[in-house]
Amino acid sequence: MKSINKLLIVMLFSLAIAMYWNSLTFIKNLIHAAFDPSIGALLNWNPHAGMIIIAGILGLITILLQKYTTDQETLRQLKKEQKMLQEEVKKHKNNQEKFMELNRKQLELLPKTMDITLRPIMYTSVPLILFFRWFNDYFTTNPVKIFGFLSWIWAYLILSITFTSIFRKVFKVA
Repeated sequence: MKSINKLLIVMLFSLAIAMYWNSLTFIKNLIHAAFDPSIGALLNWNPHAGMIIIAGILGLITILLQKYTTDQETLRQLKKEQKMLQEEVKKHKNNQEKFMELNRKQLELLPKTMDITLRPIMYTSVPLILFFRWFNDYFTTNPVKIFGFLSWIWAYLILSITFTSIFRKVFKVA
């Protein structure tokens, strides 16, 4: 429950940054001062390659944070238990009493799993919101279709999912 409360505070803070981006000029100007000459230069050089590199680096950072801020062994064990319970639920879907008992056990594991998996989100949500707001500003002033047909958000999401899937396997993240 503590993790959920902390996450809620961080998410509300992230939402406030996203909503008041144009009003919070000191944050906006600071982010632009840092990202325009670095990430902006990369995107100006080649928007397609730049987006691939940026999504790859952000995906790598996200996966490494996930790996080293969570208890991987406990998470693997919880996922193993959830998988076994899910198989049991399928076997007993006609036995209402057993079905309900197994569902209750699944629900008991959920807070433990959430407590472990939410921790990295607390570290990445604010930086990702700042990146997204900067990306939005950049691509509003420099309208480019990534790979000729994707908006920046779709390109980032597809590349991010691809990279994080690869990095998850490479670094054996639960």
